[in-house]
Amino acid sequence: MNILQRTAIGMSTIALILTFTACKPKNVGSAVSGDAASKTYVAPGKYDEYYNFVSGGFSGQMSVYGLPSGRLLKVVPIFSVNPENGWGYSEETKPMLNTSHGFIPWDDQHHLDLSQTNGEVDGRWIFANANNTPRVARVDLATFHTAEILELPNSAGNHSSPFITENTEYVIAGTRFSVPPDDKDGDVPINTYKQNFKGTISFISVDKTSGNMDIAFQLQCPAVNFDLSHAGKGVSSGWFFFSCYNTEQANTLLEVNASKRDKDFIMAVNWKQAAELIKAGKGRKQAVKYASNRYDEKTHTATSAIKTEVTVMDVKDFPGLVYFIPCPKSPHGCDVNPTGEYIVGSGKLAALIPVFSFDKIQKAIAAKAFDGEYEGIPVIKYDAALYGEVKKPGLGPLHTEFDDKGNAYTTMFVSS
Repeated sequence: MNILQRTAIGMSTIALILTFTACKPKNVGSAVSGDAASKTYVAPGKYDEYYNFVSGGFSGQMSVYGLPSGRLLKVVPIFSVNPENGWGYSEETKPMLNTSHGFIPWDDQHHLDLSQTNGEVDGRWIFANANNTPRVARVDLATFHTAEILELPNSAGNHSSPFITENTEYVIAGTRFSVPPDDKDGDVPINTYKQNFKGTISFISVDKTSGNMDIAFQLQCPAVNFDLSHAGKGVSSGWFFFSCYNTEQANTLLEVNASKRDKDFIMAVNWKQAAELIKAGKGRKQAVKYASNRYDEKTHTATSAIKTEVTVMDVKDFPGLVYFIPCPKSPHGCDVNPTGEYIVGSGKLAALIPVFSFDKIQKAIAAKAFDGEYEGIPVIKYDAALYGEVKKPGLGPLHTEFDDKGNAYTTMFVSS
């Protein structure tokens, strides 16, 4: 206590210095003597090796950092007004924040995904989601300006986006929460959830040259909650995989009632088949309202248009389009390895990481190795699709990323 008191008032003594020196572990360099700073130093006028694009959360914006320097290069305004440059305040930019519900000058920006060519990022555009008022934005990486914002009908909560197909044919967005479709009377009792609520997946087309977006079609799915997703690639090219939870279809005390089942689902979607069906004129036209906002870089002005129709396909009416794969428990992440063969689920409430094989999934479909149906959708037997399990990796596995050496890295929600 005496030493601490003397330290607090700055009365250092030789004895005190010797005490601190004696307590210092051997072979420990200081921040000054180490070379960590030199490894991250980027001289003025020199470029960083990487850009780090960071979601802004409730700021509604995207931040851009240089790596390894860690310098903040720019904050790109997207879904919220920004006093620094007048975004959303000026008459030229106000239309970018228009929706079918009027002017919405804020949002919760959660996820970012870069455009791809042949399954690899190409750096042309980055897409951003808005959680509150379901919207997807496209930021042009030639200018680092928001070029477009598209509202999503039939959706409630846009956490489950944006996900990119391997040649940026589509940006795909799932509704976080199931809701009555926009053309139905939404003022229905919550206890009719199973009868009146639906989950919708939006397929947003992207023009290969301009990048302009529009809703190509939507898939109407059973009333589950969609969390995260990844497109197939390589051997699984043409497929998409979504994690689903609340397969109980609960509508009260969700913390308890939406987590009763030992397994929920990974939903496998043959999106190329869906696109072919749309091209053949399948699906129904549905009356909706959604805003399409674009910024013209030449005139520095934005325009907003309200669109009134989408094409919707009910997945249960098109056999072979969608399959469910059991996945423990309330899965969050759904990741695809670089070869496209392995689909990695994350059993957030199960402390388990199941790895599914695309080859086994296809063989199970061909052999009709199903464990019944869920809302008219075939459920593939768990063991028929499973390649293996990582047991007890930690509490709350969430996302798995891959390096170029065959390793996988999973983040944990609870365990460090």
